[in-house]
Amino acid sequence: MRRRPDNTPVRVLAVDHTAGLAGGEVALARLLEEIDRDEYDLRVLVLADGPLVERLGAASIPTAVLPASRALTEAGRDKAASSLLQLAGNAGRTMLLVPRVARAIRGSGADLVVANTLKAAVITAFAAPLAGRRWVWHLHDRIAADYLPAPLVSALRILARMGPRVVVANSVATRRTLPALPDDRVVVAYPAAPASTPLPPRPPKTPTFGLLGRIAPTKGQREFIQAAAIIAENAPEARFVVLGDAMFNDHAFAEEVRALPAVLGVADAVTFAGWVDDPAEALQTLTALVHASPVPEPFGQVVVEGMLAGIPVIATAAGGVPEIVDPDGVAAPVADGVTQTPFGLLVRPGDAAALALAMRYIADHPGEAGDTAARARAMSRERFDIANTARTVQDAWRRALR
Repeated sequence: MRRRPDNTPVRVLAVDHTAGLAGGEVALARLLEEIDRDEYDLRVLVLADGPLVERLGAASIPTAVLPASRALTEAGRDKAASSLLQLAGNAGRTMLLVPRVARAIRGSGADLVVANTLKAAVITAFAAPLAGRRWVWHLHDRIAADYLPAPLVSALRILARMGPRVVVANSVATRRTLPALPDDRVVVAYPAAPASTPLPPRPPKTPTFGLLGRIAPTKGQREFIQAAAIIAENAPEARFVVLGDAMFNDHAFAEEVRALPAVLGVADAVTFAGWVDDPAEALQTLTALVHASPVPEPFGQVVVEGMLAGIPVIATAAGGVPEIVDPDGVAAPVADGVTQTPFGLLVRPGDAAALALAMRYIADHPGEAGDTAARARAMSRERFDIANTARTVQDAWRRALR
């Protein structure tokens, strides 16, 4: 089914539980901006207002806000299933929301529904059939016990098997966390960014390392600052920048992170820049972009963003990240817990000492780091082209509609 019987584009409704610009929402916005509008008439439904609504509006993508309980939309993955009482409460709030979402699906005239988050998938699993619509799950999370509470892992694997026509996974690592799902019902489509001409580099006078992304226990700000304290012992001139802020229910963690530099004696070396309007410009002021997630991440969009910006990248060797930095599996050790690839450095997850060694290596080998960054940019422009991602997703949608 590529068009409706009246020859109008197929209508697709994407559902997301939040309108914040976390990784999954950025990936959705970039994807929808690239989708062929002659074939697909796009709509979006979100359960809270936020910057995603404005961004989609600028791209002429109609977006409706269906306000839901903040206890449901703002609960993090760990909190959502932290106890039987919490799990029961979220289940009740979800069931109360299902009829409203089903009415919104019918009212949108959608032929296909796309669930873009875990919470959206749970709601859509009930609401789409109630509305008489097929649905697809765009999966941005590893369904594994090292990433999600164990009760959620079992439930979500059953949901993936029983609910969507197709699952679009954001990496091979994510796909592998659904071992029971047949290959004909899952595709891998890497999140990507539009290729652009990198801004003129502005090399810092002193080594400056940055970590970009929302502040959360799974994003590595704690490990990044611990590594900064190790480096400062021998290189007090080095500087470290945390780009981003907390979302959802991570504000208490963010306060702990902001207090950590003073505790470790590096308050003057660490800057919290908050969200920046133009991350690409901020990246150009860095010696290297650091990805420090202590747990295996599903993909790692910020790593691709660093590569496209033409700056060296350091990333943790777990989850979907090696698919970006070491696609050919040729990483070779250069220090304890640190390996080198043609496109960047990989470090042992959760190891601040290894992270510090990697940052020192970049600072001590600027010429080599520059050559690596140039290769990484050329590779990422081809391998993570948003046009390729859009084609893969559109094929998955067609499969779901057949």
